[in-house]
Amino acid sequence: MDLENITPKRTLLTVSELTRMVKQLLESNYPDIWVRGEVSNYTRASSGHIYFTLKDERAVIRTVLFRGYQKGIRFDIENGLNLIVHGGLSVFEKRGEYQIIADFLEPEGLGALQLAFEQLKEKLQKEGLFDESAKIPIPAFPDTVGVISSETGAAIRDILNVIRRRHSGVRIIIYPTLVQGDEAAQSIVKAIQKANERKEVDVLIVSRGGGSIEDLWPFNEEIVARAVFKSSIPVISGVGHEIDFTITDFVADVRAPTPSAAAEIVVKNKVELLRTYTDLHRRLFDTMTRAVQSSREMLSRFTIVTLQDRLIRLLREKQMILDDLGKSLSASMETNLARMRGRFEKLVGQLDVLSPLATLSRGYSIASRIRDGRTVLSTDDVRTGEQIATLLLDGRIYSSVTDIQRTDTTSIS
Repeated sequence: MDLENITPKRTLLTVSELTRMVKQLLESNYPDIWVRGEVSNYTRASSGHIYFTLKDERAVIRTVLFRGYQKGIRFDIENGLNLIVHGGLSVFEKRGEYQIIADFLEPEGLGALQLAFEQLKEKLQKEGLFDESAKIPIPAFPDTVGVISSETGAAIRDILNVIRRRHSGVRIIIYPTLVQGDEAAQSIVKAIQKANERKEVDVLIVSRGGGSIEDLWPFNEEIVARAVFKSSIPVISGVGHEIDFTITDFVADVRAPTPSAAAEIVVKNKVELLRTYTDLHRRLFDTMTRAVQSSREMLSRFTIVTLQDRLIRLLREKQMILDDLGKSLSASMETNLARMRGRFEKLVGQLDVLSPLATLSRGYSIASRIRDGRTVLSTDDVRTGEQIATLLLDGRIYSSVTDIQRTDTTSIS
């Protein structure tokens, strides 16, 4: 029997060949898929590429987001986040694992921008950028106001109209900037830095008109928030409408609900100021008038006799105070004198013990050479024929040395 004709012919594949076939099959059949799942094992490689596992309760699949697709993602990917992922299936041949090559991500449920807003808000709040203790007071009467906004927007027109209507004497410096688009955040930061470098304004208004969350997004960028926080000039945020909130609102020293409201906060109405001044002037005049009238009534109640009695009582009180002070001073002086007398007597006694006269009174004498007055302490200090003077308690004796006898001090025990 011919076995070769009975046994089917086998096709042998290498592992690499099989893996490549599977890779081609997956990539050709699943180039456009949407997958939902929870992020785990999140890592960012030194190359900038992001790797994570997408999982549900029954299965997992590896996912790669290359650096080139990350530009439009504003939120932070983190473990536990539920994502909707778009991309295509592929196989990593080296490990024989199939995976999703992602080109778009969005958080499930909460919008991507809203999630990015909440993440940055929580981060900056923990760092203390929203703390009231870090806020700079707004000057009550600024001479110069800086406005950071678009030169052509409605916000700048509203601000200028309000300031000129309320107080035409206030100087305004405009720092034009982009307020929408990818380059707007960097433009706003440069305007804030320029105002701080020039130091020509007393307060800054950062503003733009209303819009969608995408339109207002430059004011939610971290670089803008940190520039506002670092500003040494107080900042008022007037972005959007009253219902709009941005990260800049939380970091700024004061948040205004609209650009017009920001202008009203920074510049007091001159009519209101005049009314306040007039009211204060009237109240001051009334207070002074009442004080003068009260003083006149008080003086009218005093007669000459009353004044004399008051003066006599006052003088008597002062005299008693002086008497008490005199007694205290006298007692203090006597105490100090007694203390000083005791110290003096003690010192005199110490000096008397050390006095040469006391030594002489006990029968001792002191000899000195006449030629130089030096005290003779040893037989080596004189020579035969030398003139010496001997001091006694009641006088001196002058003599001449005729003989010198030395004693061997080593034999004295």
